[in-house]
Amino acid sequence: MDDIRYLIIQAQKGDKQVRDTLIEENLGLVHHIVKRFLNRGYDAEELFQIGCIGLMKAIDHFDTEYDVKFSTYAVPLIMGEIKRFLRDNGIIKISRTLKENAWKIKNAQRDLAGPTGREVTIDEIAAATGLTLEEIIMAQEADIEVESLSKTVYQGDGSEISLGDKIADENNEHEKLLNHLFLEQLLQALSEDERYLIKLRYFDNVTQVETAKELGISQVQVSRLEKKILEKMKKMG
Repeated sequence: MDDIRYLIIQAQKGDKQVRDTLIEENLGLVHHIVKRFLNRGYDAEELFQIGCIGLMKAIDHFDTEYDVKFSTYAVPLIMGEIKRFLRDNGIIKISRTLKENAWKIKNAQRDLAGPTGREVTIDEIAAATGLTLEEIIMAQEADIEVESLSKTVYQGDGSEISLGDKIADENNEHEKLLNHLFLEQLLQALSEDERYLIKLRYFDNVTQVETAKELGISQVQVSRLEKKILEKMKKMG
């Protein structure tokens, strides 16, 4: 067993001095990651403190039986902590008009669907809200993008992973490992059709309208299927 794994075991058993030493020795990792998130309206020191929370979570929850380096495990947790902070503090925003339109659309869908929960067409929504088809599609896409990106699809070992985390750093080697460890099993558990929809929307960046054309269904159906699949992934995680 290498030295860092031995120290992590001692820290997890409650040795505060060892834990503080591990934190101190890995602060350079946090500083390195923080550089990626500068110039976003937040002080570097503030982001550093948030990143340290991710480092502490990594120390507390790292499984020494994993065949991965501690730094490899810690990087996604540090990045995830910072990204959640930025997201929760308004990095992902939509205009007031889009929010109001999304609210109108949801109310119209609820009223039109009635107790049977039937599928409501875009034309019916347009007639009920007075919005154009373009306004409806834009509002629905903005609404589901914010909701879906912030949805946690995996939670365990003190960490959370959202699709926003996955997409933002798809080309980062550490995020690729994270995908392998946590998301691959979720995606494989989906049906072929479900995986294809997620691939189109979140890996190929295809809009709901374009996805609907590709799958031969309506945009409303794509929206509903997408929400259903994300909820399924969250429960599996």
